Amino acid sequence: MKVIIIGGGQTGAYIANILLANKCEVTVVENREHVYEKLKRDIPAKCILLGNGTDPNVLEKAGINKADVLAAVTGEDETNLVASTIARFEFDVPRVIARVNNPKNAWLFNAGMGVDVAINQADLMAHLVVEEMDQTAMLTLMKISRGSHSIVQYKLSDSAGAVGQSIRALALPEQVVFIAVYRGEKTVIPHGDTVFAAGDVILAFTDEATQQKLNLLFR
Repeated sequence: MKVIIIGGGQTGAYIANILLANKCEVTVVENREHVYEKLKRDIPAKCILLGNGTDPNVLEKAGINKADVLAAVTGEDETNLVASTIARFEFDVPRVIARVNNPKNAWLFNAGMGVDVAINQADLMAHLVVEEMDQTAMLTLMKISRGSHSIVQYKLSDSAGAVGQSIRALALPEQVVFIAVYRGEKTVIPHGDTVFAAGDVILAFTDEATQQKLNLLFR
């Protein structure tokens, strides 16, 4: 897999090293000479290109015509957005990932601008804090990349609303599928008559709207 990384700062260098360790073909585009020189101490010089990541000619030199992924991870949202848009609409790169530095700009990073995945670090941190405060019994195990569904895990406390109730009695929407209930050393395959008990660890597949209802029942 060929990956082009726009931005050779700490984030770009870290990503590049991980990808190189996993046998990916990587080119990092960096326009600051002092960062470019420093980058040469971290990754092979053949993997670095000095130039502007928003310049189509520079991107062509980086091999964007053969790229599978472009990751724009500079500290400037404007640069990341322009690079993403060029990659998608001028060079038809299959997968475009962009870093969002200012949360107020997050709304711009969408499919219409060529971005498949926007990494908003402030937003991720905020959600982690909220989950820790208000949803201490819930853990998101996997976010499905397409759509709004996730695999989530709950641990029922003694005071959880679902304790002592069967799945059928909860009358939950069809958008939730219970995968398993772990009860001590025992694994229970859930069905309509399964009654939840304090201490149960529940694995479920659900969408975001239904997850809010589960949070109220299981936390």
